[in-house]
Amino acid sequence: MSGRHLTSLAALFVLGLAATPATAGVDVTFACGSTGIQSRLCDEAAKAWSAKTGNTVKIVAAPQSTSEQLALYQQFLTGKSGDIDVFQVDVVWPGILGSHFVDLKQYVDQATIDQYFPGIVQGLTRDGHLLALPWYTDAGLLYYRQDLFDKYQLKVPATWEEMTAAAKTIQEGERKAGNDRFFGFVFQGRAYEGLTCDALEWIVSFGGGDIVEADGKITVNNPQAAKALDLAASWIGTIAPDGVLNYTEEDARGVFQSGNAAFMRNWPYAASLAEATDSPVKGKVGYAPLPKGDGDGARHAATLGGWQIAVSKYSAHPKEAAEFAMYLTSREEQKRRAMEGGYQPTIPALYEDQELLAKRPFFKITRQILDGTAARPSAVTGERYSEVSTLFWNAVHATLSKNGDAATNLAQLEKDLNRLSRGGRW
Repeated sequence: MSGRHLTSLAALFVLGLAATPATAGVDVTFACGSTGIQSRLCDEAAKAWSAKTGNTVKIVAAPQSTSEQLALYQQFLTGKSGDIDVFQVDVVWPGILGSHFVDLKQYVDQATIDQYFPGIVQGLTRDGHLLALPWYTDAGLLYYRQDLFDKYQLKVPATWEEMTAAAKTIQEGERKAGNDRFFGFVFQGRAYEGLTCDALEWIVSFGGGDIVEADGKITVNNPQAAKALDLAASWIGTIAPDGVLNYTEEDARGVFQSGNAAFMRNWPYAASLAEATDSPVKGKVGYAPLPKGDGDGARHAATLGGWQIAVSKYSAHPKEAAEFAMYLTSREEQKRRAMEGGYQPTIPALYEDQELLAKRPFFKITRQILDGTAARPSAVTGERYSEVSTLFWNAVHATLSKNGDAATNLAQLEKDLNRLSRGGRW
């Protein structure tokens, strides 16, 4: 993507200003995601904080693709632009962008920091500097059509092989019933960060390792990883549409929520939309951990996702920007976002909130899933993580596209990663 195009994106995605406060304050610009109902929730938070503080927040809607977001943010930050004060950042980005973020420990007290999941805080800390505040966490989740499970007398699959078989059964039955647009399974298959998340789940669930281990060793080229990716490739054109090779989260959700898929892999945000009043699948959706593979080391695995709030070093108003970051990540705002949009809180105490659990009962499942997450190798690869992920998702996408089998593509990936790491020295 060209620099000129990225610059134009920044201009095109400005949504507008929060209500002008009665008293003069400072202007803070916030880059917020645009997936699902993110834009609305961000706008509501901005207006509430503006009314409370007398400051003004301008919302910039980032691209839906996380890869495009990262490229856009890198352009702003490497150019030391002060145009954006507050960034919504992926859990793996502090190692890539962290040198451009304010150490929030100078603004946030320890009691506030201690309310979050310790593991998330640890992941956002570099050399003692807290580079972002935890906003909402994520882990991959299996969505399925409970009504169709009842219709075909199926049980929730524990393994990928069982899921494949169930998807075929439901797909064949629904097509015979007249819905020739129905598919068994949809997921994130485009060559972007979302595919890294999906494919890591497949590989880890088969006992195929973590791409790059904590000690820097590259382990992705192994038989279990190849088995996982070859199974995924077998889904394309059978239980998954050919078009899944270009699906992001919202593309997969669109198919599933319209009633045209039996299973979907997605993040928890999609649950509230599936249960919305106007959703064709309202009351018909079940939730479960993602299936596991087979063989030694096989387990249920969900890629750890989630988004954080960081403040740019180049902000003209870092104090106010940090105060807005604290507001966004506060217990009250996290509960509102969980109630309204199903976003997973980063504050453990909220998973004991009875009002929230009554509104989002699937949080009981996702809370359990959070204990078995798989982390992308961003900590060990640091600033090279984006290159590692790009090489990985391209190798996976080639396999899904039938451009070589998994063993061939993983062998080449191993060579490419070794060159990138200079022999494992990240």
